[in-house]
Amino acid sequence: MDESRPDLASALQTLAQVAGRLPQGPDFLPAALDALAGVVPYDLAAVLRLDRGRLRVVCARGPLADERVRAHSIALARFPSVREALDSGLTRVMLEADHREGDGDPYDGVLDLPHGHSCMVVPLQGGGRPLGALTFDRSTCGTFEPLTITLATLYGQLIALAWMASEHQARLERQRDQLEAENRFLRTEVVGAEDAGSLIERTHSPAMQRTARLARQVAPTDSAVLITGETGTGKEVLARAIHEWSRRSDKAFLKLNCAALPEHLLETELFGHTKGAFSGALQPRPGRFQMAHGGTLLLDEIGDLPLAAQAKLLRVLQEGTFEPVGSDRSVVVDVRILAATNLNLEQAVAEGRFRTDLYYRLNVFPLHLPALRDRREDLRLLAEDFLYRRAQRTGLGPWRLSERGAGRLQAHPWTGNVRELINVLERATILTPEGELDLDDVLAETRTPVVSAPPEAGSDPLPGGGLRAIERQAILRALAASGGKLYGAGGAAERLGLKPTTLQSRMKKLGITRVEGYR
Repeated sequence: MDESRPDLASALQTLAQVAGRLPQGPDFLPAALDALAGVVPYDLAAVLRLDRGRLRVVCARGPLADERVRAHSIALARFPSVREALDSGLTRVMLEADHREGDGDPYDGVLDLPHGHSCMVVPLQGGGRPLGALTFDRSTCGTFEPLTITLATLYGQLIALAWMASEHQARLERQRDQLEAENRFLRTEVVGAEDAGSLIERTHSPAMQRTARLARQVAPTDSAVLITGETGTGKEVLARAIHEWSRRSDKAFLKLNCAALPEHLLETELFGHTKGAFSGALQPRPGRFQMAHGGTLLLDEIGDLPLAAQAKLLRVLQEGTFEPVGSDRSVVVDVRILAATNLNLEQAVAEGRFRTDLYYRLNVFPLHLPALRDRREDLRLLAEDFLYRRAQRTGLGPWRLSERGAGRLQAHPWTGNVRELINVLERATILTPEGELDLDDVLAETRTPVVSAPPEAGSDPLPGGGLRAIERQAILRALAASGGKLYGAGGAAERLGLKPTTLQSRMKKLGITRVEGYR
């Protein structure tokens, strides 16, 4: 016994030196097993993680380590002796009798080792619970010496502690990455709010000027605003402007597209979730309401919000509280709500697809955005603003619009509204690196879908409606502006960016006379 103490002391010193040199991060386990080879001899050393009743190999080293070993897992139900070692926390040396008469070899079918070979299982425990196991196998017959078993057990405890620290560090890094991602998200959401207000205030359209004036009036309050308008009219831009003009302008502006997420994800996006709230919820996550605390939240496409989510949203609007998914603790928030939709919510209420009480909660101050075809006075302003910003953002250009190009924009039906205008201009800037844009080819290749929405009250569209009615209105406006003049400077053809013969052909097709255009 006395003769073994110097050997044990020397081995413990070696073990301490090995542990002190181990790296952190993903290389920890391979380095730990490689370093252990000088203290505990092995042909195969493996670290196995406990995962729902199975031990799965996460790292394997030594001459016997191959892809089959690295893909191996052990069902504890089939190996009671291994389970007993994990439950007791005591190292277990497998003898010939264990393999022949007991559970068998956990690596049967993976390793072809002789009977009587050396085998040892070292439980890995941390935080009062089993984490997994450290196994050693040798192709030679015999067993492990007592000193080797003691060293392996000590080393297993060191590995368990270092493993827990490594996983804790990884969790912290994931949380840090998540916070950085959320901060990037918040910064992205806030960018552009100031520019939105400036653009809206420079509008030339009387209908848009009225909307901007009303938005300015409601912005300083905390009243809910319901923004309506066709797809692509700029509802988000108006919402950003309201936020910029409000007392919350220095806080976050966030949005959520209620139509872009499946129903089972909407609740966690809105209210967040706790760790373990559902399968895959490995970490707690704040929802949009928590991230927008003190600021503004835009609920876009609110008409597509499922009824179940509508009830939970109503409670937040009424009480200012909610529970994250998986939690029974209420969270109090202070959030300004803006909602936007291209649907007729009154009709949705009548059809039972939208809650009446939620509709009235949201529709405190309604704002309607006119379609682009009804605010053509702003076409040039919007186009030049986009071209300027694109040049600033990309370092390309600059670009400019000619009178003919502006006329071509005036003649286009713009059923896709501002969003379609931006797409057309972006395509044009790709085809024209700088200078004056040529819009003829881009607009000629633009496929505009037929508008199937019912006409507004008081309108008298042509039979079939859609593009023919929109084109007819554009030509009538151009004729009115030119006093019925078709040709030459200031004529309707120039204003529309068309050849006079083409304009005459279209007028004939649509049944338009010059007299009708300026009466």
